[in-house]
Amino acid sequence: MKPAPVLQRRIFWDVDFDKLDYNAKASFVIERVFERGDVEDIRQCRRYYGDEKVVEALLKAKFLSLGTWHFVSAIFEQPLEAFRCYTTRQLNPERLPY
Repeated sequence: MKPAPVLQRRIFWDVDFDKLDYNAKASFVIERVFERGDVEDIRQCRRYYGDEKVVEALLKAKFLSLGTWHFVSAIFEQPLEAFRCYTTRQLNPERLPY
């Protein structure tokens, strides 16, 4: 069994960090790390899960912030339209900032 990745507790401020199951909640962990983690957290996540699983989880994510979405698209060379959050964003357009 692989040792758990060394991630910052602040990323998981709203859950019991000590009881976090990295395998059962892989998609949650990956999404949270890419949304709120720093470069080292992202490296740890990629080492632990592997790029294939990381990309799979992020492509299926219901929501990613615009910055995270573009960042992930660039580093994994995935078109923006391949992300589930692209479809979600198209179905729920944001209001214009007046």
